[in-house]
Amino acid sequence: MDFLVGHLDNKPNRNLIFKEKPNNIGIYIGNVANYNPVKGHITLNLNDNLTIGDTITFEKEDAKYRISELMQGRNNIDYAKDGQLVTIGRMKGNISPSDKIYKLESKTLLTKVKSSYLNEYKKHCLFCKIEIRKNSPIIAEVYDKNNINLKIVSNIIPQRAIMQPITKQRIILQFSKTGNTPFVFEKLDIDLEDNLYLNISDLNNLRRSIIKNVSELIINSSKRAISPNFPNVSKLKNELNLETSICKEKEISILLNTLDINTNYSELEKVNRIYIPLQYFCMQEYSNIIKNISNQFDTYIYMPNIIKSNYRNLFINHIDKALLEYNIKGFVLSNLGTFYMLEKYKKDYEFIGNYTLNVFNSSTIEAYYNLGLSNITLSCELAKQDILKLYKTIPIKTELIVYGNTPVMTLGYCILGKSNKCYPNCKSLCKSKNNYYLKDRLGFRFRILSDNLQTINTIYNSKITSLDFSNLPIDSVRIDILDENILQINNIIETVKLGKRFDGKDFTNANFIRDV
Repeated sequence: MDFLVGHLDNKPNRNLIFKEKPNNIGIYIGNVANYNPVKGHITLNLNDNLTIGDTITFEKEDAKYRISELMQGRNNIDYAKDGQLVTIGRMKGNISPSDKIYKLESKTLLTKVKSSYLNEYKKHCLFCKIEIRKNSPIIAEVYDKNNINLKIVSNIIPQRAIMQPITKQRIILQFSKTGNTPFVFEKLDIDLEDNLYLNISDLNNLRRSIIKNVSELIINSSKRAISPNFPNVSKLKNELNLETSICKEKEISILLNTLDINTNYSELEKVNRIYIPLQYFCMQEYSNIIKNISNQFDTYIYMPNIIKSNYRNLFINHIDKALLEYNIKGFVLSNLGTFYMLEKYKKDYEFIGNYTLNVFNSSTIEAYYNLGLSNITLSCELAKQDILKLYKTIPIKTELIVYGNTPVMTLGYCILGKSNKCYPNCKSLCKSKNNYYLKDRLGFRFRILSDNLQTINTIYNSKITSLDFSNLPIDSVRIDILDENILQINNIIETVKLGKRFDGKDFTNANFIRDV
């Protein structure tokens, strides 16, 4: 059986790289059948279409050649189809019979692409009426087809011309110079008093001022008003000031990335919420553990980062079953698609946003709030000042991951089985009690966690994230557990409760896949 091994095998993967010619080699169009070095004529049987103006290269050449002569027999042609025997001319270099030929650029395709984006670049048409009177400010009225109506009274005051007066044609010429702005003056109605002088730079400044004001008007009109369902943030923050929010006791959430059938999770102490990955709700052997956890703690189904389309209905069925069997409080959502997948549960269950939603500003939080979030896990990349700034505008509860190994990569590929799907002869290493790691050249170990339902592997950082949250206005802290036992977890919880950082971890029962 032939497997997709990526770069994990020791031998070069020629499906991914071509080390003999590492640059762009283009599309293979055939081999040199005959070469006349004097005339530079090359005969080949085409494996792809070829046009005058296309750019090609040869197997042993780094240079590019543009097709300027294309013949079929003795007849010059502009275009040749796949399968035709043709001759191309004036090609000299390191070229030999049987050399492969590659097409780097297609003139037909480039012309089509250029045409497509040129047609898409449409300017916003403006209509403008300009009134120019002696010893009076110039007045410009601007409107368009989308209800924009703007009146601008400039500080430009025309004077009586001594030599050469300004003309309507010159004003139109200056206003047509909108350059790379998204606007064009389609119609100019100029009411110009005779024999007046205007500086050209004043006309240019007036044009720029009009475009600037129209731009600002369009931008401001397109800004979404805050939803009427969005709470009054300023009122909320007045009721609970920053210092009180920082000092109040934080709730504790635990993400159990792995469940152990032999572990008694009822021994967990001082925990408010427990998040359990969706895959465990699909395996009957974990039923009793989940039932015990959900009877003692507020339990949430932790949705994966990736849900393959062919597993969607399967997961929905397992979720429906889990909601009937266990005391489920809600869901932790990891991507936007999950909102729509779980929309029917929104009225009865709490939605918590995972850190993978990449919340960096209040606008993003507003959008997620309107989708049904009651709590958001802040991005791991936010700095302290960013969190303090967000606090002033966010109306929902916030959570921060303060301990755990952060995922660094999610693969739609099984590293343990060396395959992109499960197969009958698989050794099922993902179901063993061993822990598996990738080890890098510096000796750091990256834990591999398998979702054997979807054939997805998650690789976790070798280093533990441990944050000081003592001066942050957050409502709850999250602890991500990978392989820690109950004693270690309770120790971590106690350390977090005291507002201290936790360092150090003892890995046991470890097997290594290979060096990377």
